[in-house]
Amino acid sequence: MMAVLYSGGKDSTLAIHKMIEQGKEIDLLISMDSQNEFSYMFHKPNIKWTALQAEAMEIKHVMFATAGEKEKELEDLERALVENYVTELVTGAVASTYQRDRVNSVCERLGIAHHAPLWGIDSLAELNELAKNFDVIVTQVSAEGFDNSILGKRLDDKMIQKLVALHNKYRINLSFEGGEAESFVLDAPLFKKRIVVKKSRTEWKGNVGRYIIENAVLEPK
Repeated sequence: MMAVLYSGGKDSTLAIHKMIEQGKEIDLLISMDSQNEFSYMFHKPNIKWTALQAEAMEIKHVMFATAGEKEKELEDLERALVENYVTELVTGAVASTYQRDRVNSVCERLGIAHHAPLWGIDSLAELNELAKNFDVIVTQVSAEGFDNSILGKRLDDKMIQKLVALHNKYRINLSFEGGEAESFVLDAPLFKKRIVVKKSRTEWKGNVGRYIIENAVLEPK
């Protein structure tokens, strides 16, 4: 049973595509619904809409709740893997050793193979690939230089230029591995249908801005 730890963001979605390109078959998407908005391990914004993404890809999907407590949230991940008889796990880890090492620890304990096809990928190369082939929007920002001109907007060439400028000025991580931002995929090559957001809102709490999807549907491509 090959499963993907799926957040609905750019990295875990691209990781699925990379595994498919290698001839692998994805059996299951596992999304962890954290009650902690600032979970160390799991992506929070718009996590409930991963069910729609799974439907678009026609891959089985399960959602597991977690309190999101540091370190203890790994026990919830372990339970999700055991209950679904996972033998191989795919993650969208790019450069965060904190997340990779903890997933590796869980997988080693359970005898599960961990695949991280994006590990070490050049950040700018990843962004360019996503802009060319995927429809990705930014759903959370929490770093100096980010504002409404980025929140909720599509990752395209113009956005990449803006991100590079912010990287040069503020040293943000272009892959968002430092938690500077989060993303959500509306369309991708494996999607049989595309996601259309019908209703949304933005909110700011301090320096954290969120684009919240309130209603979305699948439509023909």
